[in-house]
Amino acid sequence: MTPTTGVTFIGNATTLLRLGTFTLLTDPAFGPAGSRVHLGYGAWTRRRKDPAMSYADLPSLDLVLLSHLHGDHFDRAARRAVPPDLPIVTTPQARRRLTRRGFTATGLPTWDAREWRRDGQLLRVTAVPGRHGPGFVDRLLPDVMGSLIEWEVDGERRLRLYVTGDTLYRPGLADIRQRYGEIDVMLIHLGGTRLLGLLLTMDGRQGAELTGLIRPRLTLPIHYDDYTVMKSPIADFLGECRDRTLTGVRTLERGETVSLAAVARE
Repeated sequence: MTPTTGVTFIGNATTLLRLGTFTLLTDPAFGPAGSRVHLGYGAWTRRRKDPAMSYADLPSLDLVLLSHLHGDHFDRAARRAVPPDLPIVTTPQARRRLTRRGFTATGLPTWDAREWRRDGQLLRVTAVPGRHGPGFVDRLLPDVMGSLIEWEVDGERRLRLYVTGDTLYRPGLADIRQRYGEIDVMLIHLGGTRLLGLLLTMDGRQGAELTGLIRPRLTLPIHYDDYTVMKSPIADFLGECRDRTLTGVRTLERGETVSLAAVARE
């Protein structure tokens, strides 16, 4: 197993994924603590914590995986830093906006996939469902997708990783496991984001419900305390998981790299 197989938590939903020969960046946001980002309809939020590194600190990237086009997932600092020719995989709605801004973007409808091959290895990214808000409110928010990332070596699956994106919990997310089988790792977006009293990302209870529904071998919580709109601390999620006797949950410090070799398939 390659020693570089792992995930580095940079902050909020920004992570660096090294899967064999492939290197991915998720939801790039590199603005400093104190910076403001706009969320649409005049709403904004302020960043509480600095990211662990800047874009300039990153290794060479193969692609950016963008769950949706919100300011806390693709901020002004990221827009300035991400090269226009670096592939961005995102929703069809975000693709249209990014293309107009000069970026190289691919939009994946739900359940569609894109593949890359190199040195006998395969990386497959499949868009899976996500809902950013309750009921009709979801239509007022940017389209969001989860991502199923599969890494294969010489035709053998080594890792299946689910990035939830900013979705709320719903039982229909069980389709992901039913379609693709066991999930090795889940990067779960939490925070209990609230605007005007409405819950827009999973809080601790919903996050634990999704963890029990998906039953990944390893769950890594992210996106829970970087911005002022996040109202559900990580302790809520950890407590709910303990109450449900859910195992395999591990927290990440900013800048920390966790090897995924233990959950990858030999």
